[in-house]
This record gives sequence, C-alpha cells and structure tokens, in this order.
Amino acid sequence: MRTFFLILFCVLWPGLAAANDWAALERPGAIALMRHALAPGTGDPGNFDVNDCSTQRNLDARGRDQARRIGAALRERGIAFDAVWTSQWCRCRDTAELLDMGDVTEVPSLNSHFAGRGDRAAQTAATLERLRAAKGEALMLVTHQVNISALTGSFARSGEIVVVEWRGDALAVTGRILIDP
Repeated sequence: MRTFFLILFCVLWPGLAAANDWAALERPGAIALMRHALAPGTGDPGNFDVNDCSTQRNLDARGRDQARRIGAALRERGIAFDAVWTSQWCRCRDTAELLDMGDVTEVPSLNSHFAGRGDRAAQTAATLERLRAAKGEALMLVTHQVNISALTGSFARSGEIVVVEWRGDALAVTGRILIDP
C-alpha cells in the first residue's frame, strides 16, 4: 500500500506543481512574488559585484525566453501591476524588464541574502514594511528564492510566481504560477 501511494504521489506531483492559479493573481490585494527566470547554477562567483553583470550568474537564453513568455501570459489575461519591484542582481533586473509589465524599480531589500551576502532578517523586515505601505496596490516583486522563502516559508522554482495576500499581519500563499523554461 505504501508503494502505491509513493507511485501515486510521483505521478500526480508534476501536475500539482504545474497547476497555474491565475484567479489568485486576479484577486484584489494579490501580490506576485516571482523568482527570477532560469539562470543556471547556484549562488554567485566569489568576485561578485552587484554593479557588474559579468561577475554574476545570469539568465541564459531559456531564462530570457521564459521571462518574455511569462510577461506575455500575464498580459494575455489582462493582468497589470501598479509597480514592478526588483532585486538589484542582474538576473532579477533582466527578468523584470523582459516581463514588460511596466517601469521597474530596484529595491535593495529584495537583493539575495544567500550565502551571507545580505541580512535575511533586516531585508525581510524592510520588504514587509514596504509592502504594508503599498497595501492595496497590485505589485510584482522579482527576487530570489531565499527572499520568497523568508517572506512565505515557501520554495519557488526559477520563473515561478508565488501569489500572496495579507491575512492579518502576515503574508499567506494563495496560488502559484509556473511557466517552465
């Protein structure tokens, strides 16, 4: 019986993970937290410089195409944002710009804090404060997996949008959208 459930889980999981909940993003007060599109690898090189894309892990051709397709899918559904905020990392900025969903604003608290590059607690608090100040606005945040995890307790794949809304004083995940590279 245990084997049956394991097989059932393995068969069903890809379908569950790929289910797109567009309706969650269309609800008033919904916030889109997007992990940057596909940028193969993990972390950044030791000579990382936030102002020099050649020292960073960047989007590849599939990641750039993924970002464009995500933006097109959002526009096809009539989804618009009052603001698009992004990490200063090149892979996030490039994703945000390729989405073509409006002017892009760099928000340092959305920068990665992976491998000690930032301050998880301070950045998360600053992002939450900024989100509280913008309550009611339709927002798209393009950031890193570690930031999404810190804000929601949820893992996001490359290019995945985790849809959240305020429930009291906390963010609650209400849906997910993934367009594979």
